[in-house]
Parts: sequence; C-alpha cells; structure tokens
Amino acid sequence: LRDQDTEADFQRFLRRVDDVTNLLQGLKSPDSAVQKKAIAETEKRLREQGASREEEEEEEEESRTTVNRTLINTSVRAFPSEMKAGLNGFLAALEKDAKERAQRRRRNEQLANALKEQGNEAFRAGDFALAIQRYSEGLEKLRDKQELYTNRAQAYLKLHEYEKALSDCEWALKCNKNCLKAYFLMGKAHLALQHFSESRQCYEKMLQIDPQKEKLFKECVSQARLEEQRLREEQSAQRELQAGSEAALNIQELLQSILSPGHAIPYYSGAIRLLAGAVSTRTGQTLFRTNKGFSMLSSEAVRGRAFCAESRSPAEVELCVSLLLLCQAACAGNEENQRVLLAQPQVGAQLPELLSCGTAQIQRETLALISLYSEHEGGRRLLGRQDVSRWLQVLMAFVKCTDARADRAMNILSDLSGEERFQAQCRATFPTAVLPFFTQLLVCARQVPWAALAQGLAVLGRLCADVGLRAQLAQSRECWQASLELLDGCPAASPGHQQCVFALLGLLMNLLLESNSTIQDFAVPISGRCLALLSHQDGRIVTRATGVLSRLLPAAPSAVHEVVAAGVVKKMLKLLRAGGQLTSSYAIKTLSVCTKSSRRAQEELLKGDKRFQVLLGLLHSGDELTVGNAAFCLSQCLLLPGAASALLGSSVVQLLLRHAGGDAARTSVQQNSAIALGRLCVAEPRHIQQLRKLNGLAILNSSMKYVHSS
Repeated sequence: LRDQDTEADFQRFLRRVDDVTNLLQGLKSPDSAVQKKAIAETEKRLREQGASREEEEEEEEESRTTVNRTLINTSVRAFPSEMKAGLNGFLAALEKDAKERAQRRRRNEQLANALKEQGNEAFRAGDFALAIQRYSEGLEKLRDKQELYTNRAQAYLKLHEYEKALSDCEWALKCNKNCLKAYFLMGKAHLALQHFSESRQCYEKMLQIDPQKEKLFKECVSQARLEEQRLREEQSAQRELQAGSEAALNIQELLQSILSPGHAIPYYSGAIRLLAGAVSTRTGQTLFRTNKGFSMLSSEAVRGRAFCAESRSPAEVELCVSLLLLCQAACAGNEENQRVLLAQPQVGAQLPELLSCGTAQIQRETLALISLYSEHEGGRRLLGRQDVSRWLQVLMAFVKCTDARADRAMNILSDLSGEERFQAQCRATFPTAVLPFFTQLLVCARQVPWAALAQGLAVLGRLCADVGLRAQLAQSRECWQASLELLDGCPAASPGHQQCVFALLGLLMNLLLESNSTIQDFAVPISGRCLALLSHQDGRIVTRATGVLSRLLPAAPSAVHEVVAAGVVKKMLKLLRAGGQLTSSYAIKTLSVCTKSSRRAQEELLKGDKRFQVLLGLLHSGDELTVGNAAFCLSQCLLLPGAASALLGSSVVQLLLRHAGGDAARTSVQQNSAIALGRLCVAEPRHIQQLRKLNGLAILNSSMKYVHSS
C-alpha cells in the first residue's frame, strides 16, 4: 500500500464500492422517487459498461467490419423485460458480493483485534519488536484499522525508529483524520528528529480537534521548547569545545582530575569548587552535562566520602558542601540538568538523608538545591515522584529552627502542596505521616518561630483544598484542640503571632466546609475566640474571623445563642456599615443564621438598624449571595411587631419586587425576596398600595406559596 500507484488503485476501488452500496440502498428505498432515481442511474451505468465493451470489440474487428453500434442502445430500450432480468441478476450478484465482503471483514476484524491485544501485551512487557510484529500481522488482516497504526507507531518510538513511526501516524490519519493519538505520536517523533516546527504544528492540530486538551498541549509545547533550547545550547557548547575555548578546556580538565582516584579529600573539594565557578554560565552548564559531569555523583571516591558517609569529618563536610554548590551551579535555571541530576542513581533518596544529617551547613545547601526545583512546575513534578512521607518528615523538622532553614523548608512545602501528585500521596499517607506532623506542629506552636509556623499552617491550608485530606483533618480532635489553644492570645500580640492567627483562621475556614460531630463539639469555644478577634486591629484577621463564624454557626445552634448573648449582632452591623465586600458577605451570612433561630437577634437587629437602612443598602448589592441573605434577615425581622411599619415610605417594596420577579442565578434570592415581600404586606397592608402602583400584585400572589411553606 505504500506504493503510490497501488494506493491510487486502492482508493478508486473504495470509491466504486461506495457507489455500488449507495445504488443498492436506493433500489431498496421505500421512497419511489429515490428508487426511480437509483434505477435510472443503474441503467445509465449498464449502458456505459455495454458501450465500453462494444468499443473494445470494435477496435479488435475494425479491419474486418463496420457496424453502427448505436443499435445496441435501441435494443436495450426495446427489450425492457430482458433488461429487467439482467438488472435483477446484476443486483443479486452485487448483494451477494457485499454480504461476502461484510462477512470477510467481520472475520478479519476479529483476527485483527486479537492480534492487537497480543501486541498490547508484548508492549506492556517491554518487548517492542514482538509488539510491532503482532500489529503488522493485524494490519495484514485489516488495512484500515487506525488503532494498529498508532500502536505500532508507539512501539517504533520506543525503538527510536522515528521515520517509521511518522509513516504509521500518516496512515492512521488516512483512516481517521481527527485521530488525536496520531498527532500526539507524530509530534513526539518530529521532536526526536529535531523537527521542532513540525512538532509544534502537530500539537496545535491536537488543540484544534479537542480544545479540552489544552493542558496536554501546553505540556507538549513546553517539552518541545525545552528540547529545542537544549539542542541550541549543546550545539553552542560543542562549537566552543571545537574552537578550544579556555572555559571548555578548563571544564574538561577539572572533570578528569575529579574523576581520577587517589587524591586527598581537600584536593577534590578545591577542584569541585573551581568547577562550580566554571559551570555557573549557561554554556558551562551545558558543557558539564554533555561531558557527563553528573557521573561524578556515582564515583565512589567522591559520593562515598561526601553523600554516603554516616559520620563526617570536617574535610568530608567541606567535600559534601562543595558538591552541593556544584549541583546548584549546574542546575540553576536549567530544567534539563535538574532532570539529569535526579536521574542519577540514589540521588533522589540521598537528598532527604542530607537534610536530616544534623550538619547545619549541609542542610542549608541541600535546601538551596531543592528550592531550585520547587520554584517552577517542571521541578515540582520531579520532586513529586519522590517519597512524600519522607519529605514531609524532614522538611517539617526544620520548623523549629531559628534561622533561614525554617523559612526555606516551609517555602518548599508550600510550593509542593499545590501539586496534584503530592496531594494524592499525602492523602494516601495521611493517618501515618501527614496528620501526626501537623498535629505536632500545632501542639508545639509556642515552641516554634512564628514566621515558620505561619508558613506551615498555610501549607496545611493549601492541602485542605483536597476534599479527602480536608475530611480527614476535620475529624481530628487533636487538631481542633491545638487550634483553640493557638487562638488564645491578646490583640496586642507580636506581628508573628498575628500572622499565625491569620493563617490558622484560613485553615479553619477550609475545614468548616465539612460537617461532623467533632466540629459541633468545638463550635462554642471556637466561636467565642472568633468573636473576641472581631476587635482585632488587623482587618484581615477580622474578615477571616467573621468568615469562620459564618461557616461555623449554621452547624451549631448552641453556639448561636452564645454569640448572640455576647453581642454578635451589634458587631456584625458595625462591620456592615464599614463596607468591604468580602467582610460584608460573611457578616450578613452570620446575621441570617442568628436571626433564623434567635428572637433576641431579631430584636437587636431591629433596634440597632433603625428603619433597616443597613439591610436596604445590602439589597442594592450586586452580589446575589449578599442580596439573598439580606432578604432572609429582613423576612425574619418582619415577624416582630412594628417592624413592617418602620419601612413605610422606604423603597423596600420596589427592591423586593425587583428581586422576587428577577432572573437571579440563585433561586434563593427570588424565594427569600418573595417571602419578605409577602410578610411585609401581611404585617402592614398599607404596603399593598405601593405594590398596586408598581403592578406587582401578580408577583405577590405567586410569592404567597413561599410565605405559607416557610
């Protein structure tokens, strides 16, 4: 099929098969018009075939006789019964042939599928040559099976036969022009062949076919860009090497001297320090990699004395620090070198050991090296493949340090906490690894530097974005008890303590997305601490404390009565008058919860908000959640005697009517507004007069069902 003439014949044959199939369907159609058209087309094709055969005979007998062949067409029209019989025979033959072809195709498809599965098994086992053989045998049975082409292309890629992979992808696209896998594999083959422009075009085609593959598209394009950059750097480094530049020769000489055995430790340390200075440029990094500089980490003379020593002498500590500085210089801003470093045997497992070695200098340089990875997405993915529980253990241990190690360790954890793979591993090891570490962190909060503790709490808050982790942590009584103790502090506490409280309140807001008995047990003391924080000088803390109340009170009626007695209504009204969209949304939610179950809260709201000016102002808000809660609070307060009369002469009817008959995305806005409107008119009939002027009686009638159901 790879021959062009053969392919053309094959395509013409397929077109003829399609034409005959269409004719058969037309002849069998119940529509007489379609059937007549198919009969006419069939007669036309028969006449053309008859004329073609007669022309061939005429050419053969041209030397002997001359006949007017137009009589043939006349005879066809003259003998309709013979034509009909011949046509029926022709159609029967066609139908029989089609059935036989369909049977053969079904049989071949079964064989091809079986061979495809055998090829898949061989591929999974790593026997790519056998996989290719099975896929090829399947294609002999069924030439137009797209999956066999793409699977074989994938196997060719594993064997670095990129041209063959491209050819199979092209054939897969002939079978299915929108085959995403074909474009993906073709892009990888072009990338391996350093056809960067063609590779990007393949990935762009994937995005055109399926816009939802944007994440995969970005990853592929990023990989292509890095590969293109790596190639340019290696070519530049090679040119410098060939030109005999001093830097290139210096790197080669230093590598040779370091890899040669028999030297004393100070010699290796000095040479490695010199090498670190030489590879600090982009070209130096590339020369270091292309000259197999990372292989020194596998050298027993170097690695055995630096990384793997159980107890280190001062000279061995210096050697280890020198190696870490060299790794930093080689990997700074260079994703390819970072990948190569972690690909070295035992390096990934050795880094946590260096962090827990107890030598501050080694720990600082190891943290600096790991930070180079955590600062960008590609590096975080590489770190995410390591043992998460071990990383958590060693990094969290730095939280008690009083120097820069604590900040750097927490920054690394904060960077990693947003990675899906990291979250998944944390979820799997939560009871044995994650929960004990963070619980201990909260319990020992007074012994930990405030800045590091705040970062640790922020990490835990980010991890709680994962539903599984959040649900498990929300069940921990130790966590809630430790949080309660940390919230105990005066408003004049240190800035570090304020930052910790701010981070802790964010964590609690995430945890309160859950609902369980543990939360109910701690609802009263937690709400009391948050109420005290409403007088804090830091507005961010006030906002989050209000947010905690808005999420905690709905699940704890006992806490509602406590906070109402402590003056929460007055505090919420003060926050609402001060403005601030986020704070206002939390405050009105808190008021709606309190007025729902406490008559005292309703009375205090009526007393504190003369003529409901605050609530009416919130009904003008552009935030639907705020409007819905304001309408709910108003409807609760309208149960009090005299509340509806206080609203005479205001714009309340117009506002409620607009929301009750509006098209808000949240149906609760319409329902709460309708309930408030109905209660308003029931409690004070004089509001009905304004309702008539606004032609709103129909909306009022429809709203009465909400009033009755409420």
